[in-house]
Amino acid sequence: MARFTFSLFLLLLTFPALSQKRFEWTPALKDAYEKAISLRFSEAEKSLANIRTKDPDNLMILHVENYLDFFRVYINEDEAEFKKLEKNKDARIGRIETEGDQNSPYYLFLQADIRLQWALARLKFEQYSTAFFETNKSFKLLTRNVEKFPDFMPNKKNLGILHAMVGTIPDNYKWAVSWLSSMEGTIDEGKSELEEVIEYARKNDFIYEQEIYVYYTYLLLHLDNDMEAAWKVINTANLKPSKSPMDCFIMANVAMRTDRGDEAIAFLENRPKGAQFHPFYYLDYMLGLTKLQRLDDDADKYLLRFVNNFKGRNFIKDAYQKLAWHSLVHGDRSDFTKYMELCKSKGYKVVGSDRSADAEARSGEVPVLDLLKARILFDGGRFQQAFDLLKDRKASDYLAQRNQLEFTYRMGRITHKMKKYGEAISYYQKTIDAGKNSTYYYACRAALEKGHVLEAQKKYAGARDAYKLCLSLSPDDHKAGLHQQAKAGLRRLKS
Repeated sequence: MARFTFSLFLLLLTFPALSQKRFEWTPALKDAYEKAISLRFSEAEKSLANIRTKDPDNLMILHVENYLDFFRVYINEDEAEFKKLEKNKDARIGRIETEGDQNSPYYLFLQADIRLQWALARLKFEQYSTAFFETNKSFKLLTRNVEKFPDFMPNKKNLGILHAMVGTIPDNYKWAVSWLSSMEGTIDEGKSELEEVIEYARKNDFIYEQEIYVYYTYLLLHLDNDMEAAWKVINTANLKPSKSPMDCFIMANVAMRTDRGDEAIAFLENRPKGAQFHPFYYLDYMLGLTKLQRLDDDADKYLLRFVNNFKGRNFIKDAYQKLAWHSLVHGDRSDFTKYMELCKSKGYKVVGSDRSADAEARSGEVPVLDLLKARILFDGGRFQQAFDLLKDRKASDYLAQRNQLEFTYRMGRITHKMKKYGEAISYYQKTIDAGKNSTYYYACRAALEKGHVLEAQKKYAGARDAYKLCLSLSPDDHKAGLHQQAKAGLRRLKS
């Protein structure tokens, strides 16, 4: 018996690889990954099937498989599909844990990345508790991996975003903070980590290079409030919007968020099409929205294509609201009423724009035409046109308090973008004074934007007061997003 045990021990020492499989980015897997993130799902699946036959011991296959599942769930927003594909998560993590080489930096990283992708997917279906739980587990795995492999750059790809975001969790999610007790970080810490990875990617072959540029761009946009820097960064990311629907989405989205409506339309009109790409109807919504913001006659064509084809959950109410606005702007009150009724009956109320659209539809109020046009033009970055519409008006020209608040708020936003900062501050203050006790979002947003102006002018004490005022107000709409930005402002001013 002792001899048998000793022989078995020698056998295990001689063949340690029998129980461990490797993680390797082979050329074939890199190609499958590129196809996956370009939404060429059928091609990616064929490549993966071939790799499973020729290279079955490479667990990096599971990583690319998860990208495919994540993009399907995130784009389609199909709950039945989500529940079906979700089962793959535990199976993949289980294989990595039991079969993977524990001495590889990818051993813990892939487990963390898979969990983080599913956490993001869960937000689409309001599974907030599980999403926070998954995020916390991902953070712990990444932290352990940094201790073992401090120079492994993929760790910092994910940790950079998590460190930056953790301090800006909106108050309505504070119940989750106790679950995230292991997570700490600041915007500056996250920004520094992402910058380190970008610098590494410039000098080395880094599979996640485009991802890191995208993460850094959105950090600059949403947490650093630096639109010009964000636009500059995304234009160095080597994205190909005419060849990849996902690249088109990113470039158009950043263009829209940096007041470049015409550029966004150009990206969307030249997006790649064909059966080789997974359907991405949200791009039709984006094109309809950007064309509405230019007051184009055919904006409704693309919004209708979105609502008639998309079977998911989000932005449906918002799209019907925009169809109603398009009808009103072009003088069709009958279609305005029709689309507002559909806004009430279709879609979900998860994202802020859908909740706002539903509330407007249920209010029965018809927008004042000049205020609506100014808002639409402003959202598309056409500030002078918006200003010309309202420059000869005053708040007292409008009877309803909501319209008076919208006028002073809108003029504040317009003059802010036109760099007329004194006028902007005055309009913002009028909005705050008149609307701080109302449930409309105008005063809360005015306080946030006043903080942005004062911060840019290095009037930090006033900026802090403005951000704190924003956090003290509780509007019915957009509260979470506004408070997150105000918290980000306060975090910036602490550094």
